[in-house]
Amino acid sequence: MSPTAHSRTKAFVKKLLSAITLGLFVILLGSPVLALNDGQQLVLESWSLVNEGYLYPSRFDEVQWRKLRMKALEKPIENSEQAYKAIEEMLIPLGDPYTRLLRPKDYEAMKASNLGSEINGVGLQLGARSSDGQIVVIAPLEGSPAADAGVTSGTELISVNGQSPKSLGLEATAARLRGETGSQVLVKLRSPDGEIKDLELERRSVDLRPVRTRRLRDESHTFGYLRITQFSEGVPEQVNEALQELSEKGIEGLVLDLRNNSGGLVSSGLAVADRFLSGQPIVETRKRDGISEAIPSGLDTLYKGPLVTLVNGGTASASEILAGALQDSGRSKLLGSRTFGKGLIQSLTNLSDGSGLAVTVAGYLTPSGRDIQNLGIEPDRLLEMPEPLNQGGPEDRWLQDAELFLGASLDLQNQKELPNENESIKSETEEKIIPISS
Repeated sequence: MSPTAHSRTKAFVKKLLSAITLGLFVILLGSPVLALNDGQQLVLESWSLVNEGYLYPSRFDEVQWRKLRMKALEKPIENSEQAYKAIEEMLIPLGDPYTRLLRPKDYEAMKASNLGSEINGVGLQLGARSSDGQIVVIAPLEGSPAADAGVTSGTELISVNGQSPKSLGLEATAARLRGETGSQVLVKLRSPDGEIKDLELERRSVDLRPVRTRRLRDESHTFGYLRITQFSEGVPEQVNEALQELSEKGIEGLVLDLRNNSGGLVSSGLAVADRFLSGQPIVETRKRDGISEAIPSGLDTLYKGPLVTLVNGGTASASEILAGALQDSGRSKLLGSRTFGKGLIQSLTNLSDGSGLAVTVAGYLTPSGRDIQNLGIEPDRLLEMPEPLNQGGPEDRWLQDAELFLGASLDLQNQKELPNENESIKSETEEKIIPISS
């Protein structure tokens, strides 16, 4: 072969190899699904959902988000458990405990909770403290083993059956607290005042009953009491029925109790706000594009009468949206203690294998522009500590304080509406004078 022909052959082979390499590269990048098994597709599906919707895209450069995807797919993923671990490891660097994977059983438990049915467990609603990632109690569910044991908002979980909640993460910790009715779980807790204790709690079925109501009567007034413990799917309709029933009983005012309401469905919280506000903004949302968007209430309200609202450290997320809207609009005074401070909104997506992915997609501000995340909402009036544990019961001091506050407000309003005694006499005298034409 001549030198010229040899050169041409080398050039042709080089060109051909380059074309083959480029073709393979395009195939791998352009159609990765064709080369991935089910577990790897689940990882890629999760990465894409976070990549498209996460509130803080600036974090992607900080954690080298694309490299995390490649690193996850390089690991052997032959089953669902390996895929779940790869996804969890991929999400950890984001530093957001609320952006998380939910295994199928946990996902079903969360959906059941949002439907307002029953759960099997100890009844702890958990959150992650932003300052150090420590898993803490937002609130115990009313009537649950945790509530019966006196566990309070702000309590730290040190261990669950010997495992560290901080290492497990939010969802895995919650999963270990749930289980068959009658089974036991050992938790080590640090109370807000620093006391450390071990508790053995027996799991049982807890009826969520998110809406509770009754009349409050004293010598002078009749009030309604409306307690909402979470914003699950059926809550707006239950609130409608409760307000209708109380109105028919001739209540003069309403005590709205949002204590230990850790949130739930934001849509339900907004719908309940609609029952009390007329044409006023409920909340502003911040999305990843930085645009703030005010969500207004409708013009029709279901209850227009006097209102006072109870909040505490277990009031979080959707219930903080409602409390902030009522306070900013002047519709209701807030009584109690500072709220939890969860100002982030998560989308919940069903993944292809029945698991779920929660992604932080927005933050919210009160209508006046206050950021709730990590700060909470300061009530108009702080009530005396320690906080009563029997919320809504006959010995609930805070509820009694709310009744007194509402009664005093009504009495003051009634005094303002009464005409001055001298002005009344003068008016009667003037009516008896007959004008005479001159």
